[in-house]
Amino acid sequence: MMDAFKAVFWGFFGVRRKSEYEADARRLKPQAVIVAGLVAAAVFVLAILGVVKLVTR
Repeated sequence: MMDAFKAVFWGFFGVRRKSEYEADARRLKPQAVIVAGLVAAAVFVLAILGVVKLVTR
């Protein structure tokens, strides 16, 4: 599962080597990547909301 989170992190960051992407595509289960993506997106949104709330106080 940590490999899925690592792949999603690099996907969010936008820096991937093609060989690493292809290796992840062969190795990781789609369900794990989907769950990791949803969790990462939720954490990102909550972090943005927290920063906005902190700044607007």
